[in-house]
Amino acid sequence: MPHDVTAALPQRLNLGWHLPRQWRVPLLHLAIAGLLLAVLFRADWAAMAQQWWNSSTYNHILLIPAIVVWLVVQRADALARLTPAAWWPGAVLFGAALLIWLLGAMSDVALVRDFGAVTLLIAATIALVGPRVGAALAFPFGYLLFLVPFGDEIVPQLQMVTAGLTIALVHLSAIPAAIDGVFIATPAGLFEVAEACSGVKFLVAMIALGVLVANVGFVSWRRRCAFLVLCVAMPVLANGVRAWGTIYIAQYLGAQKASGFDHIVYGWLFFAVVVAATLGIAWRFFDRPLGAAMIDADAISASRLIDRLAALRISAVAALLLLLALGVGAKSWVAAADGLAAPLPRQLFLPEVPGWHRADYHPREWWQPRASGAGHRLLGRYADSSGRQIDVFFALYASQRPGREAGGFGEGALRPDSGWAWQSPGPAIVHATSDRLLGSGGTARLAQTTYRTGPLLTGSIARLRLANLQDRLLLRARPTMVLILSAEDKPGQSAAQTVSAFRQAAGPQGAWMDRIAGLR
Repeated sequence: MPHDVTAALPQRLNLGWHLPRQWRVPLLHLAIAGLLLAVLFRADWAAMAQQWWNSSTYNHILLIPAIVVWLVVQRADALARLTPAAWWPGAVLFGAALLIWLLGAMSDVALVRDFGAVTLLIAATIALVGPRVGAALAFPFGYLLFLVPFGDEIVPQLQMVTAGLTIALVHLSAIPAAIDGVFIATPAGLFEVAEACSGVKFLVAMIALGVLVANVGFVSWRRRCAFLVLCVAMPVLANGVRAWGTIYIAQYLGAQKASGFDHIVYGWLFFAVVVAATLGIAWRFFDRPLGAAMIDADAISASRLIDRLAALRISAVAALLLLLALGVGAKSWVAAADGLAAPLPRQLFLPEVPGWHRADYHPREWWQPRASGAGHRLLGRYADSSGRQIDVFFALYASQRPGREAGGFGEGALRPDSGWAWQSPGPAIVHATSDRLLGSGGTARLAQTTYRTGPLLTGSIARLRLANLQDRLLLRARPTMVLILSAEDKPGQSAAQTVSAFRQAAGPQGAWMDRIAGLR
């Protein structure tokens, strides 16, 4: 082997040889900070990773880390000309991110908690490398937020939008059809725009792709915004067309064959077609020149504002210790809140209601709400002299923490895989949320849910969580109650009228719930 090649070999094997000298120690500090965050917040990252791997809605997130690495590599030449330095305002950003995580952990809102965990990583990096590098990596930092699993929160709205688009196309096709919430009745059968058909997984994946393409392919902000609007509209419209196509085929080939067609079409192949169409529309409008730098390192170095900010330095070791202290303090606070538990009575009873008497619980289709983690649960039926019947479910919680949330996913009137499906919102009522449910056997049911903790009486899960959050932040133990009043629609007996009559007979609902819980 020639001498000059042999001499160069150790240099090529030494990865540190290619790193600018000013980056070697800061990268070590970043590795230490990443390890500390991974240990302190491992439960949050593990929960997110489980969603990325197991949920088809979030499988695309598995590509985000590789994309972020690629974005950083595109900026490598510019980064090599910048000098990282620890920055104490970054610790303030870390504290703000920690507050977001704390609020999410205390209220057990996964979206907020996950957002906090990801922003902690971003803020810690900025605290250790400073504002110049932070400005150079602004887009990769922002793109890291797509690690947060989001989208399930808008599934009901997307179901209604898809149902509306579908019924419009069905009518344009001269197919007789009627819509009731997310159910569409046609001569070929009854079709449901279920949660899996809402199109949310393609919408969130398209948004992530759209933001990336908008940054890489466009310079004009007007074109970027127009492209992002297109990225939202295309999957929503395409999903409506897909649902219409399934119903249209069912009219001629039958529902079973149409379902098979839907399973073939409704996959990542469908998404690929939507992506290709979207990029095909936008391709001629890309305005970033080929080979153009993603950032201007000279402009960042010459910025007077960034220069003044960069002067606010701190020792890297002091920054690491400060970040560690803040993180340990927040975790300890949450642990103390998780240990809260209000005292509960040994046994509960459904009280007497004037004009109504207890009756055997024999629904046409079995219905039983879920209240995981509740200390007490009651399910009973009342009837009056005219034959009207109402089902009453009551749950009492000693505390609200992960796995024991009154308003958690799958809790309440509609249990997943119970044979019941959400049909539409029910009639509005004060201090309750109202839902119409449809059983697999065709039974229609109205369910009105009310939550209570302390003086709060509400049907809003958001307001309940805010009240629970306040109690947990103050380390104050209070019980939480859930009351669900439900009735079946029967010929000549409106469920809404039955529930309304029972409410009037029971009296003030807050006092009635307190009496069941033994607080009065």
